[in-house]
Amino acid sequence: MSEASARPAEEPVVHAAGGIVRRRVRRGLRRRVAVAIVHRPRYDDWTFPKGKRDGNESDEQTALREVYEETGFRCTLGPEVGETRYRDSKGKLKVVRYWLMDADGGRFVPNREVDELRWLAPEDAGRLLTYEHDRELLRQLGFRRRGMGKESTG
Repeated sequence: MSEASARPAEEPVVHAAGGIVRRRVRRGLRRRVAVAIVHRPRYDDWTFPKGKRDGNESDEQTALREVYEETGFRCTLGPEVGETRYRDSKGKLKVVRYWLMDADGGRFVPNREVDELRWLAPEDAGRLLTYEHDRELLRQLGFRRRGMGKESTG
């Protein structure tokens, strides 16, 4: 047996990307941040918008495209905030990279993939998210009660 055939075959990986989309909201004199989470009827779950790579697009392009397709919002790409790894519904390893994004405009229209979008304070989003790996990403961002995230200065 050759050395090459003795090594186990590499497991195929499903590559995907998405965003933690935020927008600024005013409550009285206070500025707060709200993040978008989506409901997917196929899985009956609440999660961040994300999807699989299409052709040769970069992960950044995938993230922006998928967020737009699932939410209807055009966004500005911010810093990468992390990745999740889990088994998809077919048992394949799925790696999803996420970026913080600012919503620049648009309008949500329910579709077959996403039937509801909610803008929530990070602590409320954390309670509604279905998956622990999504809650962990949100915690890593470190949204302060009045702040906009780690990189915010005001």
